[in-house]
Amino acid sequence: MRTIFIEDRNEIEKIITACKTCYLAMADNNIPYVLPMNFALDGDSIILHSAQEGRMWETIQKNQKVCINWTLGEDLAWQDVQVGCSYRVKSKSVNVEGTVEFIEDFDEKYRCLTLIMQQYSKREFKFGTPAVKNVGIFKVSIDTITAKHFGTKAVTPWNS
Repeated sequence: MRTIFIEDRNEIEKIITACKTCYLAMADNNIPYVLPMNFALDGDSIILHSAQEGRMWETIQKNQKVCINWTLGEDLAWQDVQVGCSYRVKSKSVNVEGTVEFIEDFDEKYRCLTLIMQQYSKREFKFGTPAVKNVGIFKVSIDTITAKHFGTKAVTPWNS
């Protein structure tokens, strides 16, 4: 089974938007911390939200460099059913390394909340003033983005 790099940005964005959860990795004093998050893709940024307190919020206040992962697919594949080392999970994965920017502007926070909800529903939502003011919104500007397709068949002259 092979791993293939995905270079096409449209395909990468399809993987991201097909996922319902991303995993935000951060570090505080070289101690890693990963959380599942809801998100929205906004051009070259990922929008995330949380309470404006707690371990995650304090960690990204200290260190704005983060990594985000999305993984799509969990089907097993194998070359030989009897050989354990030939098993793989067929999936596609995207990793983003980026820098956090905290959003304070009310109208931009409202827009970001709207984008997050569009990732999960076709309904239109309205947000009250206290909800917008009290939520922590941050964008992760994409510094690097990589994607891979795992568990594909190796291309040989007899199966190409």
